[in-house]
Amino acid sequence: MKIWHKLLTVVVALGLSATLSAAPEIGQPAPGFSVIDTQGQEHALSDFAGQTVVLEWTNHDCPFVVKHYQPGNMQMQQRTAREEHDAVWLTVISSRPGEQGHVSPEQADELTAGRGAFPTAVLLDESGDMGRAYDARVTPHMYIIDADGILRYMGGIDSNPSRHSADIPDATQYVMVALEQMAAGEEITDAVTRPYGCTVKY
Repeated sequence: MKIWHKLLTVVVALGLSATLSAAPEIGQPAPGFSVIDTQGQEHALSDFAGQTVVLEWTNHDCPFVVKHYQPGNMQMQQRTAREEHDAVWLTVISSRPGEQGHVSPEQADELTAGRGAFPTAVLLDESGDMGRAYDARVTPHMYIIDADGILRYMGGIDSNPSRHSADIPDATQYVMVALEQMAAGEEITDAVTRPYGCTVKY
């Protein structure tokens, strides 16, 4: 009886672990999170109930991130999301201390100001718990959560996985298109796309 009890405990634990580590799905509730920003303020997904939330994983050293920040494409999308769609834009840094891309709160704020970025907040996910919950694999990796907390988009920022800013104008800007379709009450044409960029170091 004790052996069966132990086996059952192991099976339940494995099942729970699989559930907790399951990748997020479009049309399902987005994984919850509670992460401190660069100002020391805690942000939880539940804080933004009733608002659209855009998540952007970033690493300032990544050339694919530079591709979108250097010419102002990422900043334009941040501003458009906030001003035209009343969306919350959270930039997430999941690099752990000692890994490439990790920055202090002060450094993160300097980067935000220096490149004229326009996020609602920059979250420091040093534990990697938020990144793993969303299965964020690269920078930039993008997600959109609707006002009901449902995951509506996940994938790349656009359709051209190059490192060159010159390729941006001819690419489909997936995040912008998704926000526009959501605003119009339409289904998102490309709800899941292939993310590209530099690997997140957990």
